[in-house]
Amino acid sequence: MNSHPAQSGTSSQPAEAITILGSTGSVGQSTLDVISRNPGRYRVAALTANRNAQHLAEQCARFDAQLAVVADPGRENELYRALKELDCRAAVMSGEAGLAEAAGLPGVDTVMASIVGAAGLKPTLRAAETGKKILLANKESLVIAGEVFTRVVRRNGAKILPVDSEHNAIFQALPGGFEEGLEYVGVEKIILTASGGPFLDKPSCELALVTPAQACKHPNWDMGKKISVDSATLMNKGLEVIEARWLFDARPDQIEVLVHPQSIVHSMVAYRDGSVLAQLGTPDMRTPIAHALAWPQRIEAGVKRLNLAQLGDLSFREPDFERFPCLGLAFEAMRAGGNAPVVLNAANEIAVEAFLDERIGFDRISTLVDRVMQNVEVCAIKMIDDVMEQDRRARAVANEIIKEIL
Repeated sequence: MNSHPAQSGTSSQPAEAITILGSTGSVGQSTLDVISRNPGRYRVAALTANRNAQHLAEQCARFDAQLAVVADPGRENELYRALKELDCRAAVMSGEAGLAEAAGLPGVDTVMASIVGAAGLKPTLRAAETGKKILLANKESLVIAGEVFTRVVRRNGAKILPVDSEHNAIFQALPGGFEEGLEYVGVEKIILTASGGPFLDKPSCELALVTPAQACKHPNWDMGKKISVDSATLMNKGLEVIEARWLFDARPDQIEVLVHPQSIVHSMVAYRDGSVLAQLGTPDMRTPIAHALAWPQRIEAGVKRLNLAQLGDLSFREPDFERFPCLGLAFEAMRAGGNAPVVLNAANEIAVEAFLDERIGFDRISTLVDRVMQNVEVCAIKMIDDVMEQDRRARAVANEIIKEIL
């Protein structure tokens, strides 16, 4: 079995055991990169992937993981063979049971929750139920189940540290002890910044002709396809608005969005005394990952240092809700509460998948989401089963509408 330098070291402190849910995605890979730059500090206990068994096996062999989980049960044998070829003796599991085992693995201190979409909810919830420190990159856990999820976190003594660059920036700009409430520490506004994506200044009449390849080419960030499309529609920012509401226990009217094309100021907090605190950095996910991993300390992230003298201008503008209707739909869902964010997220996942498959145009993503939200009645969410049922219903409605418009 091949051992990575990050798994050994001379520190007198025991290595912090980590599970990475979604290790083959962009956030998961960046997390492993940060871990490799800090030898002896961390120990990779479990890694999971959706379908990429070969890549997962290579990661497990490199970082000496004890458990490998592939979400697709049909890839379990492939994963087993790949691990055997690499002389890696990690235990193999698959499906929901495997993800739950990885998320709640005894002896694990920290769980990086970076599975994309609603699929990440159940394993992330399992991490909360077992009292882990959760590095949250899976925003959907709070978007679709915010009240239920935060209740489980509090009940089991778990802790959430935000990994999304915007929420991590807000976390850094808040004082210690803000758990007593934003009002207590004098916060007036939480200001999320958005790059505006690749089509910020593209004529609206041309958006219908946008291709998946164009939508996935973000000007500043290296992200997966789904998140890249969400960034292009600004739905990603909308989901982050809902996430911020739960992460920081903020009122809907305390959250704003500003478009900042340079992606240098990652977000800001405005205070009652007129102060505005901002976190700046190069657009590299390894910075918030490193911050969350080591908090309250700081570690090497491997990122390019920010040179303010070479930046030139930093610009900001109000978002255009007519140009980016998905952002407006997200604010509506946040204000409506209940199942509205669940419906919003489910419809968007179906719409983005259809766009990437070239079954609908880019401009139809927001139209589809809006129609689904109009077709599903708003109701209360009391438990996780309610979340899953509303998610299922919204996806069914979205698929039916797609059939109509094709």
